[in-house]
Amino acid sequence: MFSTTAQFTNATKATIDAHLSAMNEFTSKALATFAEVAELNMATAKASLEHASAAAKQVLAAKDAQEFMQLSSSQAQPNAEKALAYGRQLASIATKTQNELAKATELQVAETSRQVNKLIDDLSKAAPAGSENAIAMLKASVAGTHSAYEQLTKATKHAIETMEENVAESTKHFVAQTEKTTRSKK
Repeated sequence: MFSTTAQFTNATKATIDAHLSAMNEFTSKALATFAEVAELNMATAKASLEHASAAAKQVLAAKDAQEFMQLSSSQAQPNAEKALAYGRQLASIATKTQNELAKATELQVAETSRQVNKLIDDLSKAAPAGSENAIAMLKASVAGTHSAYEQLTKATKHAIETMEENVAESTKHFVAQTEKTTRSKK
């Protein structure tokens, strides 16, 4: 049987190792997300410049004011669609990253809970007689903390789902309004 000091030392080392591993994983995911967003932004900027150049050439080649106005207004729908596509891609990246971080966090919390429960069990075996109430309170505290984390996780998932539904609904209305505006200008 280990001494109490050795148990705490081993538990502390395991906890620090687990946290460092989790921080490495979170940092890697954050950097990957940053790279993905940067790549999306570069592709979007390049496409926007190419589109703007082509649109400017068309508008400058207009033979009269009516053709100029028609060409100018015809750019509204494609620009709105491109903005929506960009928003969808950005939301997709954010959702994917959130899901990956949530999974990593859940694994980290489960491992930490397992380690804490093991430490409590080991300590309870070596605890002096009469300390059963203190051990029970410690176990109840750990269980309460885990329960609170689960509630927070559920609330966060619900909030994200609600946000995604609101974005989808707003996008639907924006597309409908843009199409209506474009049709009325023609």
